[in-house]
Amino acid sequence: MSQPTQFTSLLDVINHCDDFPHPSRNLKAYSTRVNSLYHFKVSGESATLGYMLPSIARIFASYPNWVLNTKSRPKMLTLTTSPDEASRSAAIAATLASLRERRIFDVLYNWRDELKPAYGSSGTLLFSIERAAFPLLGIVGYGVMLLAYTRSEGKGKDVSGIWVQRRSHSARTHPGHLDGTAAGGIPIAATPFATLLVEAEEEASLAKGLVSARVKACGTLSYFHTRRKEMGGEVGLLQPGVHFLYEMELLPDDEDVRPKSNDKNVAGFELMTPEELKSEILAGRAKPWFALAAIDFFVRHGIITEENERDYVEICMRLHRNLEFPVFGVSFLNR
Repeated sequence: MSQPTQFTSLLDVINHCDDFPHPSRNLKAYSTRVNSLYHFKVSGESATLGYMLPSIARIFASYPNWVLNTKSRPKMLTLTTSPDEASRSAAIAATLASLRERRIFDVLYNWRDELKPAYGSSGTLLFSIERAAFPLLGIVGYGVMLLAYTRSEGKGKDVSGIWVQRRSHSARTHPGHLDGTAAGGIPIAATPFATLLVEAEEEASLAKGLVSARVKACGTLSYFHTRRKEMGGEVGLLQPGVHFLYEMELLPDDEDVRPKSNDKNVAGFELMTPEELKSEILAGRAKPWFALAAIDFFVRHGIITEENERDYVEICMRLHRNLEFPVFGVSFLNR
């Protein structure tokens, strides 16, 4: 396992996860990076759905239904099928099946047989894609994150502990790192809340009835991450992400309610104080987006404030990146 990255501040932690250049901070670096990549589009949709590495785009372009335009600015890879969800999904599935059979991409070794959605600018479902493959296209991934916590007794009732999972050292991505009490990607045709209930039961053995009654929705976080070695597969893939955040307080009377491992990728659970968790995050021993979710939790509960954190204002703003892909039209209301 590679050595974890050491951080000197929580802002450095955010910069590590949200590491794609920001146009508002360095327009030249942003423009140079964006113009070096291929913009992934589908026929019938004007918006760019994701950014692809040139080496990846050229391989996709060797298959039917994919067209590479190297002379356009920006350069583009377009999926050219009938403009409907079924046709697009079928073409993508056929391409990925061949790529997997030929063992072209290491990232496909982690094949899950789980479909994830890709949305257009109006929030329409454009196609479904195997979970392991979506980083190849650079499209936005949607997920959920739950943090279960305890409070101290007495006046004030400050947060005293946060239940975090320790990923198995045999896990294919981020082995040995800390993660939320429960977390996971949102599958096709599922809502964030329904996904949360499934993940909480599957990963942490928390009953759906208990979670449904206790959990509170706490907004979202968004970032634009570049895939690193600890994730397995190809390094440098672009991964914009949106996570729906939830929290649940475990009360003193809940002595028999504790997260328990129910997943081969989860080695176990630890109840950490906020300071212990902060130290682990700064030591680089947490998954990047879990680190962001924990920082958001610290802000929400007044663990870090403008009085004890130098970068407080920037931290609060940086937890919610405006992504340049179709996210604002996406809704889960009627799913």
